[in-house]
Amino acid sequence: MVNNTEDFLNGKTEYTLGLFRFFIERLAEMSEVNLRATKSMIVIESKTPFAYLTQLGKNFIHIVIPFDQAHEDNLCFTKIAKVPGTRQFNHHLRIYFKEDINGEVKIFLKMAIDQC
Repeated sequence: MVNNTEDFLNGKTEYTLGLFRFFIERLAEMSEVNLRATKSMIVIESKTPFAYLTQLGKNFIHIVIPFDQAHEDNLCFTKIAKVPGTRQFNHHLRIYFKEDINGEVKIFLKMAIDQC
C-alpha cells in the first residue's frame, strides 16, 4: 500500500527522481501545489487536482492533464483521449529531459492550474 509520495518514489532511478523534482519545482513557480499519493499515481493539486503523475519509468515521468476540450494543436502531448461518458479529454505528457518542460508545456500546465 502507498501511504505517501515517498513510498511511490521508492526504488526509482536517480535520473527519474531528478526529473520528478525538476517538474515539481517548475509547477511550484506557477502556483502552490500539493502532492497526494494514491495506490496507482501521484495527484498534483492546487485548489483541486489538475494533473496526475501516472508513471515513473527508468528515464521518464508520465503526466496526465485533464482538460474539458482537446488541445490538438501542440507538439508536447503524446496522446489525447476523451474519457468515455464525460466531457473530459486526458492529455498525456511524457518528460524524458528537463528541456522537455519548455514554454509550450508551461502554458498548458498554467492553463490546467487556472481551471482548477
